[in-house]
Amino acid sequence: MKPLAPALLLFLLFAMNGCTAMPSTSSPEDLTRPQTQYDARIVDPESGSALTVEQLAQRLAGTEVVIVGEYHGHHGSHLLQSRLQTALYRQQPSQVLSMEQFNLDHQAELDQYLKGQIGEAEMIEDAGAWDNYRASYRPLVEFARRHHLPVIAANAPADIVRCVGRKGPPYLDRVPEPVRQALPANPFMDTPAYREKFADAIGASHRGDSTMNERMENTYKAQLLRDNTMATRILEARARFPGHQVLHLTGTFHSEDGLGTVALLKKRAPDLSVAVISPAFWPATDSAPPLEQNRTNGDFLYFIQPLPDEFKDPEREREAMAARFQRSSSKTCDE
Repeated sequence: MKPLAPALLLFLLFAMNGCTAMPSTSSPEDLTRPQTQYDARIVDPESGSALTVEQLAQRLAGTEVVIVGEYHGHHGSHLLQSRLQTALYRQQPSQVLSMEQFNLDHQAELDQYLKGQIGEAEMIEDAGAWDNYRASYRPLVEFARRHHLPVIAANAPADIVRCVGRKGPPYLDRVPEPVRQALPANPFMDTPAYREKFADAIGASHRGDSTMNERMENTYKAQLLRDNTMATRILEARARFPGHQVLHLTGTFHSEDGLGTVALLKKRAPDLSVAVISPAFWPATDSAPPLEQNRTNGDFLYFIQPLPDEFKDPEREREAMAARFQRSSSKTCDE
């Protein structure tokens, strides 16, 4: 009898032991539990079923605007965004990448890079790219550049947002006309649910303090300026590139629960098809299952591991926050 070839023998051994080596069933918890900081487990919140990136892209193939919320700097968010970008492109090559991470007043510098007129280091400096650009967003921009896809600098100018947060909406009257024309016609369009969510997020305990109320109101108006600008820039991209699917990347607060940018986008274009993919941390923070806690956050969810705590020492945290505030306050709004 001729001996079995090693490869065939290995196959037969695997087949006989398959039931123990590869369990045929997995619990819903196993399917949605991320294993590393790079891992993102996609779930359909209606059915609770897990999806691959390719299956998600197939579900989104006919959607006009796909919005992926992120936790800024989380490896799982950014890896998922890159994989989804590629998978969506295979379904619909006419694609636009829209990014909160670039401000509209730097669109020209971003375009120069996409056309090969400046290098990456020049673009990062000239376009005001975020500090984590190379680690988090380079793969997405490079995919767009290599496939000759438009990239939209979707956010409001940072200095204007900052000064609206300090001085309030009247500050826009002092903005140069060319920049003002690039901002939305109704820059502070609002929704009640978003206002309530924002107040809860930054501290409802200060609502009785008139000074704090004014500060909160101006800060909220600055937030609305961001959201209205991103919604408008998405619609402008749709008009400029008819038939293209827009993939928009943003912090999850701007998109989860269908609020923020998403709600304002739908107010401006009620017939537009929009899908929101929202992140959620696993494990849950309380006794409720993670899916039940986050079911309404988006049309689809992706579970990722929590980020490490930045601080354990409250005093060091206060010092770090004070230093960040001082850096952001170094520029004046009175010029």
